[in-house]
Amino acid sequence: MSLTDSLGRKHDYLRISLTDRCNLRCLYCMPHNDMQFMPPSRLMSANEIQKLAEIFVEHGVRKIRLTGGEPLMRKDVGSILQNLSTLKVKLAITTNGYFLGQYFDTFEKVGLTSINLSLDTLRKDRFEVLSQRKGFDQTWQNIEEAIRRGFYVKLNMVVMKDRNEDEINNFVELTRHMPIHVRFIEFMPFAENRWDFSQTVSYAAILNRIEQTHSFARIEDAANDTARNFRVNNAPGTFAVISSVTNPFCDTCNRIRLTADGKIKNCLFAQNETDLLTILRNGGDVERLIKENIAAKHAARGGLPEFSADNAPKVFSKNRSMISIGG
Repeated sequence: MSLTDSLGRKHDYLRISLTDRCNLRCLYCMPHNDMQFMPPSRLMSANEIQKLAEIFVEHGVRKIRLTGGEPLMRKDVGSILQNLSTLKVKLAITTNGYFLGQYFDTFEKVGLTSINLSLDTLRKDRFEVLSQRKGFDQTWQNIEEAIRRGFYVKLNMVVMKDRNEDEINNFVELTRHMPIHVRFIEFMPFAENRWDFSQTVSYAAILNRIEQTHSFARIEDAANDTARNFRVNNAPGTFAVISSVTNPFCDTCNRIRLTADGKIKNCLFAQNETDLLTILRNGGDVERLIKENIAAKHAARGGLPEFSADNAPKVFSKNRSMISIGG
């Protein structure tokens, strides 16, 4: 049994946000005004997360990634992972890495082997500007420890014009010496992050910059991969570009998102959500709502216009902020 939309895309990858809270205040993710976090009563409990996850797994989900906010700020994340590890799924997590050192043993215990780490600069001073918080040294130490312990580490860098694009090749250089998988992500529009198309460093521009310094080759992408993958000659690591804005991958999308307050989004940019948590708490038919939501998925961008359209900043800003969606 699978969750299939009207275009025949099968959805077997669920991303569950545990919280909209984060210890950092990254400019592209957190609204620039005062962020109002959800009260605990609105969030899914560990038991509710498990019940919903079981329904998704019964309908073909084979991979679950925990996201946030910062998922490791959730005090019961260990219990949530332990519960999810009883399901027949591959477990993964996306984190900013700051609290990672406290959870390596937990990850190993539940069989979680894949960690996505968000890091937009390798400079301590710039880290404090982009995230508006301190913590680079601890974050980098945790990244090194994750690699030492044998975790599959993807390092996600959101590339922003005139903010950090000059570090692209420094990130690529990491792959020449470490078994790390760097992914450059085009800056995307969300509520109140002041996005404009001119601030996006495109897929082509990223590769052009790398070509000035490194020789590299295209390598095979995994099925349903959002990234175009490359490897510098003989490097232990790889790099990739996630080009959601200039070269999207909507035709092979297999992702479902569940926000921390239990809303299903069939696309990162979808502005129509379905409230599963309230229905679950009231004993309603959650399965039917999931199927209806997936069936109604648009061909691309949640049915919104091209990112280059004049009204794109206004239209896309009506979506949630990235931190309240859950990546």
